[in-house]
Amino acid sequence: MPCFVRLDRALRFKVLLQILATMLLILLLLLAAPARGEGGIEIKSFALEAVGKGYQISLDADITLNNTLEQALEKGIILYFVSKFTLIESRWYWLDEEVARSKRRIGLSYHALTRQYRLNGSRMMPQGFDTLQEALQTLGRQHNIPVEIKSTLKQDAEYVATLQVWLDISRLAKPFQVEWFSSKDWNLSSEKKEWRIKLPAPHKENL
Repeated sequence: MPCFVRLDRALRFKVLLQILATMLLILLLLLAAPARGEGGIEIKSFALEAVGKGYQISLDADITLNNTLEQALEKGIILYFVSKFTLIESRWYWLDEEVARSKRRIGLSYHALTRQYRLNGSRMMPQGFDTLQEALQTLGRQHNIPVEIKSTLKQDAEYVATLQVWLDISRLAKPFQVEWFSSKDWNLSSEKKEWRIKLPAPHKENL
C-alpha cells in the first residue's frame, strides 16, 4: 500500500511539471509574438502668433492609431480628434481665470467606395487622402487656428498656456461608447503640455 502512495505522489509531481512546462512555453510564445501597435499622440511643436487685433495658434503632432482604431475606420466609424489650447491668468488673490482659448474638432473617416481617407472639420475644406499615413500627417499639422479672447489681455503679463490633443470618445455613437469607453485601445491622447508664456507683440500695420 505505501508503494502505491509513492507512485501516486510521483505521478502528480510529473503532471505538475508538465503543466508548468506548458505554461512556460505559452509565455515564451507570447513574448516572441509581434508587438501590437499601441498608437499614440505626441505634440512636437507649438506657436502662438499675433494676427491683427487677435491671436492664432499652430501645432505639429505625431498621431498613430492602434489596430482597433484602424479597424473601426475601415468599418465606417468616424474618429473625431480635438485640439484644445487655453491661456490662463494666475491670480494669488482669487481663482485662476481662463482668458483665452481655442478648440478645434476634426473628423477622420474612411470611404470604402472611393478607398480614401477624409478629414472634415469646422473652418476647413474636406480633404481626401489615398493612405492613412497621409491623413494622419495632415491631421497632426494644424495651422492658423483662431484664438477666442474671453477677457482683457495684458501685453506684459505672464500667462499659463496649456495644449492637448485627444480622440473624442463622446462623439461616437452610443452603442460604441458603452462597449468601448473603458477600453485602453480607445483612450488615445497626448500629454497635457503646460508652460508659462508672454503674448507675442502684435505686427505693426503698414502706414
